[in-house]
Amino acid sequence: MEPISCTVLVLGGGPAGYVCAIRAGQLGLDTVLVESGRLGGTCLNVGCVPSKALIHAAGEFETAKRFAAGNSIGVRAAEPRIDLAATMAWKDGIVSRLNGGVFGLLRRAKVKVVSGVGHLRDGKTCVVESDTGRQVITAEHVVIATGSEAVPLPSLPFGGPVISSTEGLALESVPEHLAVIGGGYIGLELGTAYRKLGAEVTIIEAQDRLLPQYDAELTRPVMTRIRKLGIKVHLKATALGLHSSGALKVLPEDGNEIRLSADKILVTVGRRARLDGFGLEELDLTMNGRALEIDDQCRTSMRNVWAIGDVTGEPMLEHRAVAQGEMVAEIIAGQRRAFDKVTIPAVCFTDPEIVVAGLSPDEARATGQQVKVGSFPLIANARAMTLESEEGFVRIVARADNHVLLGVQAVGQGVSELSGAFALALEMGARLEDVAATVHVHPTLSEGFREAALAALGHALHI
Repeated sequence: MEPISCTVLVLGGGPAGYVCAIRAGQLGLDTVLVESGRLGGTCLNVGCVPSKALIHAAGEFETAKRFAAGNSIGVRAAEPRIDLAATMAWKDGIVSRLNGGVFGLLRRAKVKVVSGVGHLRDGKTCVVESDTGRQVITAEHVVIATGSEAVPLPSLPFGGPVISSTEGLALESVPEHLAVIGGGYIGLELGTAYRKLGAEVTIIEAQDRLLPQYDAELTRPVMTRIRKLGIKVHLKATALGLHSSGALKVLPEDGNEIRLSADKILVTVGRRARLDGFGLEELDLTMNGRALEIDDQCRTSMRNVWAIGDVTGEPMLEHRAVAQGEMVAEIIAGQRRAFDKVTIPAVCFTDPEIVVAGLSPDEARATGQQVKVGSFPLIANARAMTLESEEGFVRIVARADNHVLLGVQAVGQGVSELSGAFALALEMGARLEDVAATVHVHPTLSEGFREAALAALGHALHI
């Protein structure tokens, strides 16, 4: 095939890559996107989107079972059953619609999409191997957006009953017993979903509590719900590997090895930057641990070579990747931009959900600042009552001297939808008085945000 020459070459069609390509195309830059799989990357195809679909379906099934067993709100229903094949088909349909949407957006931005495995020969040239042959692409700017991959355990390599979250989102039947290695957000999200679908679930976590990346106050309602669902938890425990019988060998804190029989073993001990297979060895790039080092404009150590998204390390979040991709395209087009975010909010879609934006009380105090903290329990929120989910709270952290917000956190059903308001308040440099003086709609969960600010000021109205 004839060589292609362009201004911007984006390697990777995940959220970071396709957004960068779309924005570059919008700005009139001749742009080529190289992707070997489906557009949308991990998040759209085997991560954020399909997992939330499965979580929703599992929640609906659990609600139907609760209605069949009797309830206080007067809904009566017959005993439900789950058709997992239909659930997976519905989930796959959502993914396909979004895949098509991404392709349409790229086409509208006049981005050329080349399907195949791209290998960088140097900082200007990419060789793409595809079913139709070899394509050589040269570019003025190369943007690396190769994403991340699940981390395997040496004692439990992926294969057979040992699966990653990718396979966990495509099971053909609900396992009778699911063992989850890793008590982080991915393990808890999928473990809880499959428990609601009917599986017996056991979680093995090496640390002394689940969700160790969040402060204990936020995770307490999640732990209460996990116990209510009947999920078994082994803390300070290590997965040793498979026994010859096929059982999972686990070493608990007391040192007495146990064996767990499980149909599927879901390993969710983290993700790492995808660095293999695209020609990293041909480049002279400075590394930050096992990720590509970048500055506040996503520049690497090589001129006109950029890196965005999960390949640059933590936090590995879709919305961070999107913001980086958009920024890089605008910098290449001549605009003055830098990645200087006050906060990158994160959500754990457990039951109940957790939202964190900015600093927790302990993190704020660790900086040497005097802080004010206000918390409002959802048990006092009318909307939470009507949703039959009163567990949780909204918490606000601010400087003691000028009341500028330092962080906002929440745990409860549906609180993920408050994350934008939390981030906006932090980005705008809001004070406690600003939040308290803003009229929030009643009855909504957002009222908890205002009430938490009032509590920090010392005059909460509804607690």
